[in-house]
This record gives sequence, structure tokens and C-alpha cells, in this order.
Amino acid sequence: MTDLPMMNRRRVLASAAGLGLSVTFLGRPALAGTDSALDKRKLIVVICRGGMDGLSVSPPVGDRDYEGLRRGIAVKPEDGLKLDGTFSLHPALTSVHALALKGQARIAPAVASPDRARSHFEAQDVLESGSAQVYATTSGWLNRALETLPASRRAGGLYVGATTPLILRGKVQAASWSPGKGVDEIARLPTLLQDLYKTDPLMGPAFARGLETESMAQVAMTAMPPPVEKDGMAASGMMAQPAAGRGGREGRDAARKLGATLAGFMVQDGGPRIAAISLDGWDTHAGQVGQINTRLAYLDAVLSGLNTGLGDEWKNTVVVTVTEFGRTAGVNGTSGTDHGTASTALVLGGALKPGGIIGDWPGLSQIALYENRDLAPTLDMRGLFKGLLGDHMGVDRAALETKVFPNSAEARAVTGLV
Repeated sequence: MTDLPMMNRRRVLASAAGLGLSVTFLGRPALAGTDSALDKRKLIVVICRGGMDGLSVSPPVGDRDYEGLRRGIAVKPEDGLKLDGTFSLHPALTSVHALALKGQARIAPAVASPDRARSHFEAQDVLESGSAQVYATTSGWLNRALETLPASRRAGGLYVGATTPLILRGKVQAASWSPGKGVDEIARLPTLLQDLYKTDPLMGPAFARGLETESMAQVAMTAMPPPVEKDGMAASGMMAQPAAGRGGREGRDAARKLGATLAGFMVQDGGPRIAAISLDGWDTHAGQVGQINTRLAYLDAVLSGLNTGLGDEWKNTVVVTVTEFGRTAGVNGTSGTDHGTASTALVLGGALKPGGIIGDWPGLSQIALYENRDLAPTLDMRGLFKGLLGDHMGVDRAALETKVFPNSAEARAVTGLV
């Protein structure tokens, strides 16, 4: 089979994809056995695509203008999970709140990227590229951060999803693993593909690493403890695609297993230390209350799965949830919200220092709103990640300013979080 035409090779690869076999690959980290504290640290970025409403994630129930702007979609003070005199968490974020009470979760309630266009495509590009301008680069800031690390501390990144997004694209090879149907253990397709590409200098090593990634996935899915509901009953164990729209106990169980599986990759010897995952479905133009309840419950379960799945490694981990933009401060005519500006970032992990809100709170008075309609940003998202990459992952400060987030001097690093 060594002389198959290219079209046949593509068909074989397509068949592999149909069986759930990943063909994007995890690079083998150099000197994975080293034992320094920096080598154990982990960073996970959760991208909430669609424009997550920060005023629902961390409702400022103590702000005197909040209820008047939100009216029927406001979270009532008695229903929110209290953080301090101004902020609560949404009632669905029970696991996040439990971590907050232990000093392992904080909020950045008015954070934004440099983009102000309110376009999903442009805002997501800026969020993931780390540039202040749209479509300014074809690599992502998370990949460039990996690139700056010394070879002795570099590990491949991992994205949970079908294709690697911009945030992890670049010179450092990153894996893309998508939950799906497993490959039959006795199926001949992987062997055929190995034979087909064993003499190919590019595809041979790449396919071998792809099989290694799939092997890691099997370990990650089988070695973790089963998720448990609060009533003590074991979860169903089903796997989900990384989307945020599934509701009910089935969706929460799937979300916990998704988070725990990602954690399973990261606790293995030679596993990735940096990972990203996307959760879709946050564009809540109408009927927001039901949608946001479902999506935040799903997000909470993913984060809970990460927490439990990482086990003792949670103490070395920081998790950040971000979105391309927030939503309007006021409710619209269809009980939803439109594209806005600032939103809430959740920052969690055992490596996090306890503390209050991250950044400043601008308030919701009419004079404080951005363009008379949006929550005004007080924190540049690049500054948040500069601080975490420098303090937690050991990325060189000069590299943060010149390579990871070029031309970003105005976005001052938020230090002292870990």
C-alpha cells in the first residue's frame, strides 16, 4: 500500500476522522521528567464563545443601578451566591462558589480585550491572537507563550475540540483532541495507516504522535474517578462534545466528565501543561434567563470536573474563563441582551491567592456606562494573562511585552494573583 495516490490517502484519513481518531498531534515535551516547581504548573483557558453575559455570571446585586437596568432578567439578591457586599455568583455556579469560599476562585468583573467592534469574528480574533488589531497575526498568544519557554520546561499544548483554534496555533506543535466515538481495539485502520505513512518523513512521525495522543485520551477517560452528583448517585459516564447547550442532569454529568477527561490528560507523565477548551452558545439575544441558566450550569460542571480530575495537581493549576465581549447592561425587548463590551472572567485554581475582585468596578450608573449602553472595561484582558503567564508559568517579562502580546505596554500586568 505504499504507492496509494494522494486522493486515496485523504480518503483513509477521512475514514480515520469518522472513527474518532485524531490526526492533529501532541508534541512530545522535552525533559518531561524534570522536577522543578515551574515544571508542574498548569494553565487552562476556557473560551466561552458568543459573548458571555458577565452581569449574569457575577451579578452586582449591591449596585443600586443593576436591578433597574436588568429588570426581568436580574438575579435577585436572595438567589445569588454571595461573594461580598456588591457581587454574587449566578445560582448555577455552585461549584465555583464553593471554591470561592475556599479562596480558590475570584472574579474580574469588568474585563475586555482591546477590540470594541462588537463583532464575534473580530473580537474572537483579537482575544485569541493577543494583538490589539484584528487579523494582525496568524498565531495565538498561548502558543507564543509556549514558544518563549526554555526547552527544558516546554510542553505541548492541548485543545479539546475538532480543530486547533487560533489561540494555540503557531510554531509549537499542539494537540487537538475531540470527544467522539472510540476506535475498535481490533480495528485494522490504525495499523494500515501506520504502514502507509511509516516511510513518510512528515506524516510518519506525526501519525505516530497522533496515536500517542489517542492512547493518552484512553488513559484520561478511564483512570479518572466517576463524577458524583450532590445526592451521592454516580454520574452516567457519558461523554459530550464541548458545547454549552445541553441541560439537565445528563448535560451536567457529561460536562463533568469532559472537564475530568481534560484533567486526565494533564496529570499524566509527559502530559500538556497548557490547555484550552471552547464552550459555545453564549449569544443570548432573546429569552436569556433559561439559556444562561443552562449554559452556566454546564460551565460550572466542566470546572468541577477539572477540579476533581486534577486531584493533587489542582494546587499547581490556574483556570481562566474568558469571552470575546460582554453584553449590554440593559435588557432588550425580547428579554435578552445584545452585544456589549466588558464581561466577567472567572479565575480559579489551587495556585490562586485568596482575595477580592480583580480590577476595578466602574458601576452601572448612566454616566459610567461605555457608550451609554455597556459595562465599561477597567481591565485589559492582556494584562490579566500577562500577570498569570509571568507569575505562574514563568514566562519572561520582556517576552510578554514584545512577543506574546506585542505592542501592549498600555496593558499593565496584573501581578500577585498566584
